[in-house]
Amino acid sequence: MNIAISERTFDKYFRFLKNWDIEAKKNLIIKLTSSIEPKTSDNYDFSSCYGAWVDSRSADEIINDLRNERINSNEIEEF
Repeated sequence: MNIAISERTFDKYFRFLKNWDIEAKKNLIIKLTSSIEPKTSDNYDFSSCYGAWVDSRSADEIINDLRNERINSNEIEEF
């Protein structure tokens, strides 16, 4: 979304911004600069987020491994 700003509106913003400290002005410059740089479109393959489980073990072996790796403890950890 592009918004055209008149010179008068720009002057109002500048009068407000000129009182900022140097760090705040630098941060604003960085954000404004990054907002005008062309954005690269990364082609993200969403299909990589889903799929079948690939394993050489049988279902029973996987279930047994999961059960054996469980840790049951009645100890309450303190913060």
